[in-house]
Amino acid sequence: MSQTSTPPAQSRPHYAPGVPSTILDVTEPLSCMLDDAARRFPDRIALDFLGATTTYAEFSDRTARAAEALRSLGVGPGDVVGLILPNCPQHAVLAYAAWRIGAIVAEHNPLAPAAQLREQFHIHGGQVIIAWEKTLERLVAATGSLEEAGLSGLRVLSVDLSRGLPLRSRLALRLPVAPARAKRRELRGRVPAGVRSWDDLVATAAPIAQGVALPAVTDTAVLLYTGGTTGTPKAVGLTHANLRSNAEMSLAWASQATEAGKETFYAVLPFFHAFGLSLSLLCAVGLGATQVVLPKFGADLVLEAWKRRPATFFPGVPVMFDRLVTRAQATGADLSSCTIAVCGAAPNPRSVAQAWEEATGGTIIEGYGMTESSPIILGNPISQERRPGTLGVPYPSTEVRLVDPEDPSRQVEPGQVGELLARGPQVFAGYWRNPEESAEVLLEGGWLRTGDLVRQEEDGFYVIADRRKELIISGGFNIYPTEVEAAVRSMPQVEEVAVVGLPADSGNESVVAAILPKQGQSVTLEQVREWAATTLSNYALPRQIAILTEMPRSQIGKVLRRVVREELLAARESASEAATTAAVSIVEYLSGTHGQDGRGPAEQAGPADPAKAAPAREDRGE
Repeated sequence: MSQTSTPPAQSRPHYAPGVPSTILDVTEPLSCMLDDAARRFPDRIALDFLGATTTYAEFSDRTARAAEALRSLGVGPGDVVGLILPNCPQHAVLAYAAWRIGAIVAEHNPLAPAAQLREQFHIHGGQVIIAWEKTLERLVAATGSLEEAGLSGLRVLSVDLSRGLPLRSRLALRLPVAPARAKRRELRGRVPAGVRSWDDLVATAAPIAQGVALPAVTDTAVLLYTGGTTGTPKAVGLTHANLRSNAEMSLAWASQATEAGKETFYAVLPFFHAFGLSLSLLCAVGLGATQVVLPKFGADLVLEAWKRRPATFFPGVPVMFDRLVTRAQATGADLSSCTIAVCGAAPNPRSVAQAWEEATGGTIIEGYGMTESSPIILGNPISQERRPGTLGVPYPSTEVRLVDPEDPSRQVEPGQVGELLARGPQVFAGYWRNPEESAEVLLEGGWLRTGDLVRQEEDGFYVIADRRKELIISGGFNIYPTEVEAAVRSMPQVEEVAVVGLPADSGNESVVAAILPKQGQSVTLEQVREWAATTLSNYALPRQIAILTEMPRSQIGKVLRRVVREELLAARESASEAATTAAVSIVEYLSGTHGQDGRGPAEQAGPADPAKAAPAREDRGE
C-alpha cells in the first residue's frame, strides 16, 4: 500500500507500547460515562470550580435532577437545548443531563456578538436557551431586548456563576467593599424580566426516574458551530457514537501514561469547543479524573489553582503553555506535577514545547483534528517516538489518505503534498439540516475532506504543508477572512479590503486588514476595530492594518490575498532591516494583543470582560 494511506489496523508504527490499533464499537451513549465514573469513584472529586468541589456521586445526582428539570420544560429526545455558558459546574451538569434524556446540546460562546448568536439560534431552531446572566444582560444592552437578540418566543433560563463558588466566597461577594463589587460584576449580571433561574429549577427538581429510556448511540448529541472548510456558518452534528469513539481513542492513546481515578485534568479550554469538550468534559469523566474547572484562562489564575490542586494532565493551546511557563519562572511556581500536556489548535513552536518539558519534566504532544471529526484525527505518541512539530500519526480506528485537492478520487504519490482525507467512527454524518454543505465535505465511503494540505514524511509522520482555504489561526482559533473583510468593507471610508494572517509569537497568526481607502479618506486601526466589533467576535478583529495605494487583483478582478500577504511579509522584512517601504504602511496595534491589558487571546476566553472575548477555535489542529 502507498505511503499516503494508513497501514492496516493490525500494523501501527510509532504507537506507544500497549496502545491498541483499534477501539471497540461504542454501544452506550455519553451519559453512561458519568454513570460508570460515579459507580467506580463515588467519593472522588469530579469538579473543582474555584475551590468548590463536587464528587462524582454529587455530579451524578445533580445530573439526574437537571435531566428531570429539562423534562419539566418539555424537553425530550431530539429536542435542541442551547447552552450559552463559560466553563462552570452547571455547564458540565447540563450537558450530561441533556444527553441522559436524548436531547441535543447546542453549544454557544457566551461572549459572542448578538448577531452571531441570533444566527446560530436560527440554524438549530431550539426552543430552550440556558444562558449565563452576564450574557443575557449584554444581549439586552446590545439589542434593546431579548426579542431583538433572537430570543423571542423561546424559553430562556439564567445561570448564576456564583452559585458554583464555595460558600465562603459567595458570602464574601455580599460585602460592601470595592473588591467584592468588582467580583460580583465579573460573575453576575442583571437578569431580564421574565427569565427564570435554572439554578432554582434544578434545586427543587426530583431525580429522573430510572425507567426513562436512553438515547441510541446514533442519535445526535451535540451541535458545534463552525465555518468548516468554506467559511459559511453551520452547525456540526456529532452523535453519541462520534464523540464517545473519539474520547475512547484518546483514553487508549494515553492508557499507558494515566491511571483511572488518579488524574487531575485542567478544564481551561472552553467546553463549547470540540477540543475542550472532548478532552476535558468527556475524557476526564471517562478516566474518573478530577477536573479543575476555570471559567477563563489566565496564567495567575491557573497557577493559583495549581497550588491547591496540581495538574497531572493539561490540554491547551501554544499561547497557554508559553504564558504559564513564563509566569511560573517569574513567580517560582512548581509545574512538575504535570506528566502529560496535549497541545492543539495551532502548531506548537519547538521553543515552547522545550520550555514546557523542562519546567514540568513531563511530555507535551501535538495532535490534529477538526470539529467534524469530534475532533482528533492524528496524534503524536506519548513516548520517545513523538515528533515535535508534526501532526503525528493516525489515531486508533482511524484511516487517512492524501489526495489531489482538485480530484479527490486520485491519491497522490508518496512524499507529495495532498489534501488530507479521514475516515473513522469519529467522523460526523453531516451539518445540521444542511445536506448541500455536507455533500461538499463527505465523500463516498465515509471519507471526510479536511481542506488541509499535508505531506507524509518517510517515517510515517504527517506534517502540515498549507491550508487549502485561507483560514487564519490566532491563539488556536479559526478566523475566516471573508467574514472579517465583509465587516471592514462596510465602513464608509473603505473602498476595498483583503484580510490575511501574518506570523506572530507563539505559533499565532496576526490578523491584518490591507485596506484601500476611498479617495480623500483616512482609516485608523482604532476605527476599524470599533466598527467591526459590532459584528465580529473580538478574536477576529484586525490587530494590524495596512494602507495600500493599489489592491492586487487577478485578470477577472478578484482580490489576490496571496499577493497581499507576500507584499506585507516583504514590507515587514524590509522594516526590520531599517528600510522604508513607500507602497505599504503598516499600523501596529501598540499592545500587540487583542485586549488593552496586555494579555493574549487565549487569556480572554472567559467571563471577565465580554468586550475582550476570544471563543475557542472551531476546527483544525486539535
